[in-house]
Order: sequence, then structure tokens, then C-alpha cells
Amino acid sequence: MEKTSLVILLCFILMSMAQGVVLGPKAVEKWFKKLPHAKQKVTKFHFYFHDITSGKNPTAVPIIKSKSPTFFGYVAMIDDPLTVGPEINSTIVGRAQGIYGGAGQKEAALLMTLNFVFTTGKYNGSTLSVLGRNPAFHKYREMPIVGGSGVFRLAQGIATAKTYWLNATDAIVEYNVIVLHYDI
Repeated sequence: MEKTSLVILLCFILMSMAQGVVLGPKAVEKWFKKLPHAKQKVTKFHFYFHDITSGKNPTAVPIIKSKSPTFFGYVAMIDDPLTVGPEINSTIVGRAQGIYGGAGQKEAALLMTLNFVFTTGKYNGSTLSVLGRNPAFHKYREMPIVGGSGVFRLAQGIATAKTYWLNATDAIVEYNVIVLHYDI
């Protein structure tokens, strides 16, 4: 039993080291003490968001369906892969996890409440939080980055979305994200 506990503890330590940022209340307090001397840094991302409601393994599941032509009232929970390229089998760099809902009565406009959860590289375990309006049929849509975690604590920025491919049930959306955060 003691060996099992030790192995579990070592796994947690290794996982937190792999994330690149120490977590926990004391680590956050220490991070905030360094904040006045920290430099701001700009980081850019480019990836594809795969929103799949069809098939055996959907990544977006409707919670409330809508009969409105603008999808007003529709709500979905998502865990969408974020990939390097538009192909579904492209390298996964993270997940978009959260909720979106139809918020427009006059046009198809979604309220996006989600996190970009990075799962590889130096941003592994860090997140960016998106909260904003997504007028789905506009060519370009800007949504604010309102925060983050890990490397992106106190981040702010813009996520620009452009539909790459769309059918009646699924979508691939190209994202360009630019974020201002602290280099601590």
C-alpha cells in the first residue's frame, strides 16, 4: 500500500513538472509577488477547431435544441479537438472545452464560453478562456480572450475565427489567436 501511494505521488509530481508551471495556492501567491517585475509577452497561435455533432464520437453534444432559423436557444457542450491543420487526423495541440449557445434572434450569433486547453509542448496544461459573441456566418469573428491559467495567468487577447468548412452538422473553424501575458 505504501509503495502504491509513493508511485501515485511521483506521478502527480511528474505531471505538474510536465505542465511547466507550478500549481497550487502558494505557487500562485509566489507568481503574483513576481508580477510587478514581469515583462509582458505576446504569443500567437494558429489552429483548427473541429466541431462534430454527427457520427459515433461527437465532440459537440446538444443540450437544448432549437427550431429557430437563427438557432436561438440552442445550447451545446463541447470538447472539440484543436489541430495544426484542417484535417481531423492532423496533430492535436489541444481541446476547446465549454459551452456555446444560440444568442441571436435576428441572426445566427453564438455566445461562446470555452477554454482552449493546450495539451502539448511548452503550453501543455495551460488554458486560454474565451467569452464572447460569435456571429457564425460572418467571414471573420473576433472573440475576447478574458484570461487563462498556467503560463497564461491574467492573459488577455483576441481569438479570430474563420469558417474553413461547414455542413449541416459539423464545422471546421480556423483560429488565429494573439494573446498578451506575463513572462514569469
